[in-house]
Amino acid sequence: MTNIQEVARVAGVSTATVSRFLSGQTVRSGEAIQNAVRTLGYSPSVVARSLKSGRHGAIGVIVPDITNPFFAALVKGINHEVRASGYQVILGNSDEDAPQEEALLAALTQRTDGIIIAPLVEGDLSLVRLEKSRTPVVLVDRDITFATRFDRVLVDNLSGSRQAVEHLAALGHRAIAHIGGPLGSTPGRARHEGFVAAMERLGLPVRQDLIRISDFREEGGRDSMRDLWNQPDRPTAVFIANNLMTIGALNALHVLGARIPHDISVVGFDDVALAELLDPPLTVIRRPDIEQGAASARLLLSRLEQDFEPDASLSQSHRITLPVQLVVRGSTSAPAHREREQE
Repeated sequence: MTNIQEVARVAGVSTATVSRFLSGQTVRSGEAIQNAVRTLGYSPSVVARSLKSGRHGAIGVIVPDITNPFFAALVKGINHEVRASGYQVILGNSDEDAPQEEALLAALTQRTDGIIIAPLVEGDLSLVRLEKSRTPVVLVDRDITFATRFDRVLVDNLSGSRQAVEHLAALGHRAIAHIGGPLGSTPGRARHEGFVAAMERLGLPVRQDLIRISDFREEGGRDSMRDLWNQPDRPTAVFIANNLMTIGALNALHVLGARIPHDISVVGFDDVALAELLDPPLTVIRRPDIEQGAASARLLLSRLEQDFEPDASLSQSHRITLPVQLVVRGSTSAPAHREREQE
């Protein structure tokens, strides 16, 4: 789809000049811009309608940690969809700081036409106020019960935990540990609940001494894994609820001299580019991170198109849940005691 950047390139002018021309202002390069619009078949619907209606032609995106590979991929998917529709993306990184997230929400609400957000605090008062406004909002990777007006794009966290536990159980593991994320967040809570439910359904012991609730950060994964390894009856396998904690846990196991998967099998939630290059390659629960971002962008763009129509009213909210997939690599195997029994 042709966008305003392509028109500017063909006309040999800046995008700002194209915007001024499309809004009805006289510019010296008007003829060149008009020829470019005609040649490319560009329909300046978003830009023209935005300018006419006082819209900003931009979408705000707020994530808690842009250094997390998942959120980087999410933003990539959002950006691809949004720019193809003629909008611009304004990205805010809250750096896992609640006051910073609140400040970003306040600023972007004034400068954008809609917001895609993975909120740090799911009961934040800023979100309560936003829910009462007419600003279109899509929640990504978070599910907030009071926000009945917000659309949301999630992944099947319960299924991911179930697949991880079933895989480890099929290999013969019973002492399975879990390093989980904050229970106040949708993914942390759902993955923990999925782990417990899967263990109970398979008749495996849910040992509280093998469960650590952490913070989705590398340090949390490292500290939790070190603590689990020092248990008198240590686990033979561990399921870790996100990519950064998995990195931290792997680092701890390396320092401790643990052999993966001989001493302990590891399954992480989230695939990352380096997972296949690790020694051994990491078994993961893979989710469609780029598609999750793209789906959230399509939902928001659909809302904006509705609101451009004078007689259109915002319909009921939409909820999309994307599937996840177990990818078996080299970090999981039968526990060592079972291997010895089979020899």
